[in-house]
Amino acid sequence: MDFEKVFQIVVNDFNKEDVAYALIGGFAVGVWGIMRATTDLDFIILLKDSPKIEKIMKKHSYRCVYKTENVSQYVSDIKIFGEIDFLHAFRKISLSMLKRAKELPVFGGKFKVKVLIPEDIIGLKLQALVNDKERKLREFTDIEAIMDCFRKDLNWSLVGEYFSLFKQEAKFKKLEAKYGNAK
Repeated sequence: MDFEKVFQIVVNDFNKEDVAYALIGGFAVGVWGIMRATTDLDFIILLKDSPKIEKIMKKHSYRCVYKTENVSQYVSDIKIFGEIDFLHAFRKISLSMLKRAKELPVFGGKFKVKVLIPEDIIGLKLQALVNDKERKLREFTDIEAIMDCFRKDLNWSLVGEYFSLFKQEAKFKKLEAKYGNAK
């Protein structure tokens, strides 16, 4: 996937069409300064913007290969366009995530993109590992890297809410002790 090319065309159209979005996943972790390999792009969007997304993706030779109320996945046969996944925000918690997203530069400042804040990335990574145990190692590695990098600036209360939501309070206590701002 040519990430820069995809940002140039797809994110530009998101902005033109007034799509409420934010970058999530491995690429978002990288935007926050934590290097991590990834092969696709992941966004959170408002569920009501799904028709706009479908129009944009079709315009750029993507086809929808999976869609539910919660997520959609688009792939292109054009190798440089790759795969883009969307999480659909319609619940209070995901709507709050979108509101907290920050606009950050990517590709040396060539573009600006809305990105979830580190706390919310942790929340989604926690959800991913709870939903798919095979992702546990990768997701916890990302969670710990984020906590280590932002330990003094994290809203530990918000992070704790995510761990409580997924009944991971004991793990949160250990991680907070290891990375929390008391250190």
